[in-house]
Amino acid sequence: MPKKSKPAKKPVKRAVKVVKKTPAKKVMGKPLEKISVDQLLKKAYEPARLAMIYHPFYEGKIEVVPKCVVRDFNDFAIWYTPGVAEPCKAINKDKELSYIHTNRWNTVAVISDGTRVLGLGDIGPEAGMPVMEGKSLLFKYLGGVDSFPLCLGTKDPEKIIETVKILQPSLGGVNLEDISQPKCFYVLERLRAECEIPVWHDDQQGTGTIVSAGAINAAKVVGKKPAEMKAAFIGAGAANIAISRIMAISGYKYANMVMCDSKGTLHLGRTETQAEYKEKWFMAEHSNKEQVTGGPDAAMKGADIVVCASKPGPGTVKPEWIKGMADDAIVFATANPIPEIWPWEALEAGAKVVATGRSDFPNQVNNSLGFPGIFRGTLDVRAKTISDTMCRAAVYEIAKTAEDNGLNENYIVPTMDEWEVFPREAAAVGMAAIEEGIARVKMSRQALYEKAENIIRRARNQTKYLMKGGFILPPPKA
Repeated sequence: MPKKSKPAKKPVKRAVKVVKKTPAKKVMGKPLEKISVDQLLKKAYEPARLAMIYHPFYEGKIEVVPKCVVRDFNDFAIWYTPGVAEPCKAINKDKELSYIHTNRWNTVAVISDGTRVLGLGDIGPEAGMPVMEGKSLLFKYLGGVDSFPLCLGTKDPEKIIETVKILQPSLGGVNLEDISQPKCFYVLERLRAECEIPVWHDDQQGTGTIVSAGAINAAKVVGKKPAEMKAAFIGAGAANIAISRIMAISGYKYANMVMCDSKGTLHLGRTETQAEYKEKWFMAEHSNKEQVTGGPDAAMKGADIVVCASKPGPGTVKPEWIKGMADDAIVFATANPIPEIWPWEALEAGAKVVATGRSDFPNQVNNSLGFPGIFRGTLDVRAKTISDTMCRAAVYEIAKTAEDNGLNENYIVPTMDEWEVFPREAAAVGMAAIEEGIARVKMSRQALYEKAENIIRRARNQTKYLMKGGFILPPPKA
């Protein structure tokens, strides 16, 4: 059995370290100039090579295992018939007891129609399953959340909405994933309004949360104030629309933003977006105070930070566009599986801080730092929804965790192995829900932190013991 964790210290009392100065042009832990492009490319493509070997070997990444005792077959009379009838009758009288008698309290469905998978586009629900399984693995290992991938055989938004609503009695929450725009905005808006359980779209709120945390800390590293910084956005899909919104509630200003889609910058002349893309029209109305027109190069000219959530690279973003940015430029190239520009190219073009969505480069601004902790806190207080206020609380806590450890050009957000970020995030999110009045359960911040820490520790230790005991086999030689 996992060892019982020691009482956690209150995260709010951690000392803040002074920002450290380290060489900016550093990749793979070595100075950029000492690594060949061939070495960089080989490392970048290695996860894809191993994925084709490991996935069929394990035949999936998650499975169902018991969490109750089975001492002998007499226990089945408790867990199944006849004993199970008693909790059934109790829940029939009070549906809230389903959170007490079943694992509903900790169950999240990852739901997708496979129409916007990673940078691969509309590849279908079956082809989207490896991603959704991976998401469920991260939910469990990083957040202690039991998550199940459900890829739906429909592209009809009304059917997706109806399916989620029908599934509610079995779930504590829903994570929408890889649904194309503008449908994804409509589906999320409807479900948040009509469901009794929290529903969020990770490509919107999740991406917005982690990128905003990184943007706050990157500004500290280069010594600039978010409210005064010009921010360019390459791509106007679900990710960048949500990123801009959460950055706006976290210190950046809409007026100083310039967003660019495949047809050019969004400005008041882009009236064609009013009918079908209301989110783009919102940006046209509220951002781009100088009414900049043109393509990505025009949007990025003089920008202090650029957030790219566009088609995968390499070559989507040109080095010369980065050269036209302000001094000490910040570049977020978030496309997967290949960023819009390789980090070493952006650094050579003059960028001071570069972040991607990949774990094999410094500054990974990936949703995996957000959704496990955010859902942990949401589930623990049984919040009715996941609001932007809760996301903002996560933004500040993620940023504060990294700041406590000491910021530099190659470290603006925590890494996934700095797992204290997840219980800290959970506590911050849970408290935000309580203060907003949308939590069904009230706890102190310290109690929330300790509960999250214990649940996450258990999940990590469980995986460790399964590997140690040979129930999870080591991967094949590759």
